[in-house]
Amino acid sequence: MGKRNSQRKNAAMLDSDDDNSSVSSSSTMRSDFMSVSGTEEVQVEKDSLLDQALDDLYEKRGSTREKALSSIIEAFNSNLQHQFVEKKFATLLHQCLSSVKRGSSNEIALASHAIGLLALTVGCGDSAREILEESVTPFSQALKSGFEPSKLTSLLECLAIITFVGGNGPEETERSMQIMWQLVHPKLGSNVVAVKPSAAVITAMVSAWSFLLTTLEGGTLDPKHWQQSISYFSGLLDKDDRSVRIAAGEALALIFEMGSLEKFSAEAKGSKDGSQGGYAHVQGLKGKILNQVKSLSMEAGGKGSAKKDLNSQRNLFKDILEFLEDNYCPETSLKIGGDSLKTSTWSQLIQLNFLKHFLGGGFVKHMQENEFLHEVFEFTPKRKHLPGTEHHISGSEKRMYKSPNSVINKARTQLLNKQRMLSEGRNVGHYAVNAGDE
Repeated sequence: MGKRNSQRKNAAMLDSDDDNSSVSSSSTMRSDFMSVSGTEEVQVEKDSLLDQALDDLYEKRGSTREKALSSIIEAFNSNLQHQFVEKKFATLLHQCLSSVKRGSSNEIALASHAIGLLALTVGCGDSAREILEESVTPFSQALKSGFEPSKLTSLLECLAIITFVGGNGPEETERSMQIMWQLVHPKLGSNVVAVKPSAAVITAMVSAWSFLLTTLEGGTLDPKHWQQSISYFSGLLDKDDRSVRIAAGEALALIFEMGSLEKFSAEAKGSKDGSQGGYAHVQGLKGKILNQVKSLSMEAGGKGSAKKDLNSQRNLFKDILEFLEDNYCPETSLKIGGDSLKTSTWSQLIQLNFLKHFLGGGFVKHMQENEFLHEVFEFTPKRKHLPGTEHHISGSEKRMYKSPNSVINKARTQLLNKQRMLSEGRNVGHYAVNAGDE
């Protein structure tokens, strides 16, 4: 015991006698090592979290799969998981589709959202096309079974996203738009019972439909479909729910911007069937919409469920009115980090609002780093996230990180043990040399 204490004292004295440069050098080495190992540790955490979540999608218990899907969504929102997708793309897609086919309403909502995030992560290409082709049928079937609003809205939003990213031509886009349309205008048969969709579902359908319409040319849709959609949206402007009115107003603004109503009106006027009924109907509809827009831009309140949306409604319909009367599109500017993302058309504004809503808290991260979105909005951020900067761990990551039995914690323990051994090795060598000199 005496010898050991004496060695400790000598080591401490010799260590304190070292010059500042050697201490600084040793400290720098430890700092550099910890910096590198810390980055590796964070990567181990992220990969382990997603791997564990993916494994949990095979579990029989639905609640376990739902928690796993929530973790996947959080991970894909907070970072672009390119490395994980390169390795596990097919597995993740098919497990999420399995949840869409067999899961509860909540599981379907989560799985469809995860698929949408997967599409935005991979961007345009073969993988995005595979997502669309593999998902259309399960999504269409899921939209027809059950009427839980959160499930239906998530399916509609995801169908819009995967079509926007993976669609190849107007035919595929129109196919998805028709699936959406049939949700609120079902083809009734002897065994089909009409169910009135909720305001949330109508809003989601109109928003998703409009989002996809931004990718089409005005002349691609059938004139009868135009007349049906314009009449329907005009009717929605009289509904009590403000979110429905706002979505319908944006859809009509987009239709006017595309010049579709004017084209349809000209076709009706020039028809050779001798009837002017079609033209008169279109002109009457146009006048009706203008009056509706004026009324909604000046609404005094009291009509609608949420007063907080009143100003949003007024501002939107003032913009629509100015566009209809003066052909002036609203210009917007959104701060993203130190950069500004600007829009100058209804089409751009609808795309921006839809993607911002879908990505939620992950919108800024994706706009800063997602090359697909950079191309969509012709946006090039000046400041990009640099590797090795601070990693913000989410709540679910923290819980798994703290669990003594988690894969992450075991990997972390192994890494810390390795660091400790290397550190002790350096210290022993340092002391041994000085002890020998002594």
